[in-house]
Amino acid sequence: MTIRVLVVDDQAMVRAGFRLLLADEPDIEVVAEAGNGLEAVAEAARCHPDVVLMDIRMPELDGLEATRRILAADPASRVLILTTFDLDEYVYRALRAGASGFVLKDEPPEQLIAAVRTIAGGDALLSPAVTRRVIQQFTRVHQAPPKAVETLTDREMDVFRLITKGYSNAEIGRELFISDTTVKTHVTRLLQKLDLRDRAQAIVLAYQTGLFES
Repeated sequence: MTIRVLVVDDQAMVRAGFRLLLADEPDIEVVAEAGNGLEAVAEAARCHPDVVLMDIRMPELDGLEATRRILAADPASRVLILTTFDLDEYVYRALRAGASGFVLKDEPPEQLIAAVRTIAGGDALLSPAVTRRVIQQFTRVHQAPPKAVETLTDREMDVFRLITKGYSNAEIGRELFISDTTVKTHVTRLLQKLDLRDRAQAIVLAYQTGLFES
């Protein structure tokens, strides 16, 4: 199945670079581009992309509000935030808005390509070091965890804890001595119980509530 991508950035050269980069991938197709948030919302409604590569700082409507509007209209879409280290606060707010993760603009091309596939597969892409830095900085005041946390099994809590560390399914499996399939089952169940979209929202919830800090 071809992954349909919408590229959103206010710089035409950046959009062209992403389009050129993704054009060589047989399973990825750039179906549209947008130069600001308003265009992004309109193009997303028109072409229903699987993944939106979203810049944050743009004219007319920023990537944060565009993310909210796109996901409100089509929850099945996945938004991958493109950022730099100096936009940490925007990244955190974008994750809260429902984005499935972020990549740094200066990361190697193969990382971006892998990120698109990861997001399209329904997973979240979160660099462990950057994620901890972002979320710890902007969740210093904890809120009470939802009651649904009490319904998680001990094994689901183990998996949840490792998710917050940025572990992949394979890494979680090795750590807990269980198969990838079993890990996926636990991840699916805990997300369902907590009514979360993906790992990105799970990590935000964990840091908001200080769930694994003690």
